[in-house]
Amino acid sequence: MVLDTNGSLGVLVGFDGSDHAIRALQWGAAEAWRRGVPVTVITAFTVPRAISGYTDSTTEMTGRSLAREGAEETLAEAREILRDFPGEATFHVEYGDAAGVLVAHSPNAEIAVVGARGLGGFIGRVLGSVSSALPAHSACPAVVIGRSYEFTTEGDDPWISSDERPVVVGMDSSHGSKYAALRAAEVAAHHQVPLRVVMAVPPLDGALMWYPELGPRNDERERRRQELEDRLQIVVRWLSEHFEHLVISCAVIDGLPVEVLREETHKSQLTVVGTRGRGGLASALLGSTSSSLLMHAAGPVMVVPESEDPRMPDDDHAAAHAPLR
Repeated sequence: MVLDTNGSLGVLVGFDGSDHAIRALQWGAAEAWRRGVPVTVITAFTVPRAISGYTDSTTEMTGRSLAREGAEETLAEAREILRDFPGEATFHVEYGDAAGVLVAHSPNAEIAVVGARGLGGFIGRVLGSVSSALPAHSACPAVVIGRSYEFTTEGDDPWISSDERPVVVGMDSSHGSKYAALRAAEVAAHHQVPLRVVMAVPPLDGALMWYPELGPRNDERERRRQELEDRLQIVVRWLSEHFEHLVISCAVIDGLPVEVLREETHKSQLTVVGTRGRGGLASALLGSTSSSLLMHAAGPVMVVPESEDPRMPDDDHAAAHAPLR
């Protein structure tokens, strides 16, 4: 089936048959079912330019080849896993680099989902090449699912997860983290679980440990901490305006952002960060915190690209929780 790039792909899942990919497929299908959107499953393949004894054309994208046949066999596994899925599901084999294929389709998807590591096209090392590239370049939020994820259900609907843990979002003062908070709130509302908004306060660096007189006094540090907590309360009130029935809490936690969020992944069903942030929660194309978190998370992580939304706070509101200098 030719993939329709003009319509909504719903939840886009990259599948290669690996253990991580199976978990990503389960998570993605369940998310699509909750949202009432399709799940679109893609397996990508390429043909190496020079393989001894390989007789198929290396540039053939639509004809029969061993690589395409292998991809179709892999996709058949996905069909079997979703054989009882009650929602709309489509399955596609595409020629090309796996990350590139998913990124190309991401503008037409609500979210894109991959396993942390995989086989062949959807593979990697500690963190797979696709699960590294997709969050950095995707036009929609990208979710990375690791081996530790277990899909658990109870009750009459086998595609509704029984996980009641909160959704956690890591905040700093950047525009991107506010947008990530909106997307995190949407997920929490769909899952009917609380949203937890977390901000990290990095510890004193080594120089200040040796020369504390150069740093802020304890009372000054506590005052600044209280101001951060007050600013998070502003964020909570802003989100509550748009998600009236969502239970939202917040916490300012001592520690490096990546360490704080890594710990949160043990206690949440999904941890959400922006691709880039300010200070603790970002740096380059994919922020240092988000990239490190993807490698060491104990649960699913959603990376949200920066975008605009009419619900975003105006400049005056944003100034009310600007970073402390």
